[in-house]
Amino acid sequence: MAKMTVIYKIPKDSASFEQHYFDIHIPLAKQLPGLLKYEINDGPIVSPTAHIAYRIANLYFESYQVMMDAFQSEIGKKCAADRKLMAGDEEVQIYVYDSITT
Repeated sequence: MAKMTVIYKIPKDSASFEQHYFDIHIPLAKQLPGLLKYEINDGPIVSPTAHIAYRIANLYFESYQVMMDAFQSEIGKKCAADRKLMAGDEEVQIYVYDSITT
């Protein structure tokens, strides 16, 4: 299984961020080809290493290649452009990786 983890920093305007995120970005992202599951945090995020995060999303795909293909699709390109409207590169960290169950 492949996974994308997106960590958003605290936005300047949390009300606008939340409205855009829930009304536009999530519905768009849920159209990604091959997306198996989209999950976000519910409530505060606590970091024992003092990192600050506002919202964390995990997107699951069958494989790394399926995920890469999804983000090369028209919907994937729209998701990337929309994310930049909502949170610029300095306001977000994105990690993509294969995962294993141990």
